[in-house]
Amino acid sequence: MTVRKALALVIGAAVCTGVLGTGCARQQADASLQDAHAPGGSAAQPVSPRPAPPRHFPRPLPGVGPVMRDLLPSGTRQALVVTGESETSSQARVVLYERDPAQGWRAVTGPWSAHNGLRGWTDDHEAGDLHSPIGVFGLSDAGGRLPDPGSLLPYDEDPEFAVSGTGHLGEPLEGSFDYVIAIDYNRVPGTTPLDLTRPEGEDKGGGVWIHVDHDGPTNACVSLSEEHMRALLTAVDPDKEPVVVMGPREVLAR
Repeated sequence: MTVRKALALVIGAAVCTGVLGTGCARQQADASLQDAHAPGGSAAQPVSPRPAPPRHFPRPLPGVGPVMRDLLPSGTRQALVVTGESETSSQARVVLYERDPAQGWRAVTGPWSAHNGLRGWTDDHEAGDLHSPIGVFGLSDAGGRLPDPGSLLPYDEDPEFAVSGTGHLGEPLEGSFDYVIAIDYNRVPGTTPLDLTRPEGEDKGGGVWIHVDHDGPTNACVSLSEEHMRALLTAVDPDKEPVVVMGPREVLAR
């Protein structure tokens, strides 16, 4: 054998050994990797728990704090929120909200401009004090001088809803009671708004309505434009146990 042939055999053997060694190492690595992923494998890594999904809470009634929210009946799914600018203001903002069991409260009509009592608001209303009462009251009956526009509440069309004279700013009152919704303050729910029964006595006043605006402050009522009164009458649904939540902004927010 020549020196050249001997050298070729040595180099070939070395190359084969390196290739075989590489192949074995790869097989061993693959086997180890499989062991690591096998159940009970000594090299198995712990699985990190998935992050908890974010929690979503139902939206609370906007602008209404916990004190007033606690006065809402448990079955109520409609709330007309009348927010006065201040305790002495006769101007207010009105929004009708509905409650979805999962999503919470959402606005369905408004915001609308409104008037309230000439001297603002009180939590101890008395007859003739020219304040609107603060609180949460049911909405159960409607009526007016004009025919029913499609009210979901029981509607009493009656010529006795006629009114005349002038308001506190000298504005004409005619047509103010064309459409009304009775606020269940010191009255018997389930009767016409014209019913004069006062369960808490005459001194506590009564006849507090939502009615057509006459471009000025009221004695105690809340007034909206005729267009918005028609919209409200066709939206307030007795099956949703509707209420009005009314008062000045700082009181409602408590």
